[in-house]
Amino acid sequence: MADMTESVSVIVLAGGASRRFGSDKLAALLPDGVSVLDHCLLGMPAGWGVVVVGPSRVVPSEVSARVRFTRESPAGGGPLAGIAAGLDLVTSEVVCVVAGDTPRAGEVLPGLVSALTASPEADAAVASDGEGQPNPVLAAYSVDALRGTLPSEPADRPARVLLEMAHVLVPADVLDVDTRDDLENVERQDPNAIGTTQR
Repeated sequence: MADMTESVSVIVLAGGASRRFGSDKLAALLPDGVSVLDHCLLGMPAGWGVVVVGPSRVVPSEVSARVRFTRESPAGGGPLAGIAAGLDLVTSEVVCVVAGDTPRAGEVLPGLVSALTASPEADAAVASDGEGQPNPVLAAYSVDALRGTLPSEPADRPARVLLEMAHVLVPADVLDVDTRDDLENVERQDPNAIGTTQR
């Protein structure tokens, strides 16, 4: 696989219901006064286009020129429906997928893309947590392979379907926000050093 770091987009999944949080967690403020979703968007690598799948919101001016919004069909149809909707706006060769409730996701995306670029046999580089569990919604994908893997009816299908793609695992234990306690914890966390494990 050729070096594709200059042709990367990001799909940010922001259409979830926030049931465990009890309110719109993407609008919740971290201790520095910046919302969860805005942290995520501000952390995206410079120059990468960003597609947010979810209701339109005002975003920070620093990133507004490269952020576009779209909706999955049906609304609330789950991560695969969100990825499918986001791909309709993607023209790059590689796309990263992140959940909007992961404020520091952007810190690990360059490493994921580098792992994918360095693995010609892989179609994806997937982050894994401290217990080695892969997270298909914190990953870098070959766009062509991703389009070929998504089911024709993606709504309400589990994201683990994407793990059927040939992939490398990249240790990156990055916290997401599920509870109010996580708002405090995520700002203190430093993502682990990134390495790769062939899968």
